[in-house]
Amino acid sequence: MNLQTAKSPLSWTILTALVSLTSVSVTADEYQDMSDPLAVYSQAGMGVTNKGINFKFGQVYDTNNDSTMAMHVLEAKGFAADSLGLKGDDSFDSLRYRHFNVDINSGLGSQVDLSWDFDNKVGSASYSLIQALPKMGAVQFYPLAGIGINVADVHSSLIQPSPDYDGSIGYTIPSSFALVGFYSKIEITDDIWLNYNPMYTTQLGGVESFSNFYGWQHEIAASYQLNNRSNLRAFWNFGEVLQGTDFRVEYNYQF
Repeated sequence: MNLQTAKSPLSWTILTALVSLTSVSVTADEYQDMSDPLAVYSQAGMGVTNKGINFKFGQVYDTNNDSTMAMHVLEAKGFAADSLGLKGDDSFDSLRYRHFNVDINSGLGSQVDLSWDFDNKVGSASYSLIQALPKMGAVQFYPLAGIGINVADVHSSLIQPSPDYDGSIGYTIPSSFALVGFYSKIEITDDIWLNYNPMYTTQLGGVESFSNFYGWQHEIAASYQLNNRSNLRAFWNFGEVLQGTDFRVEYNYQF
């Protein structure tokens, strides 16, 4: 089967937002720093984008290891877009699951990232590592690297069956990829910070025309900490693999 040349709609997006996690040991008077990309805390969030409403829920769990912390994060994106006069229909357009694990001694984190685009019947699965570097004044960097695959339904609009296609039902792995990049945090005040998160993906193997799914992605964010349990964040995503630019404003709450 052959693939149509298309820009990636799913943006398995590495991280179109910053990694947020949760500490098992958090008490009512002991909240995590929500500006830290490797902080660990249970959370819920809701955002409005140019493609609909997003919902997010993160739950910490006990790793039975005092030196590590971990959590699950589930996101449902693009709800009620048509009713709000935005780009898309009223159903969720994508689902994303992430699993995080952080070593609190070394500052090394790992992430499993699974996503699925319902409209285009295309998804991705990736594994990446992220390392916190020492802070330099008001700036701190968190480089990352990973590998992954794309998965597509054989009836995806992005796939054109070959002449001998027998109409069977199933999934295909059209491509594999590698990714490198970094998160950055720029502290403006105790309650205001900026982030610039460039990511580059490149094809490792698969169908040649699928290379249009890879390239540079950029994310810029401005955040304000309302109190020790909640914040407001505004994001702008753009790059070679996105169809246009994405904007979103979200509210996050720490349990």
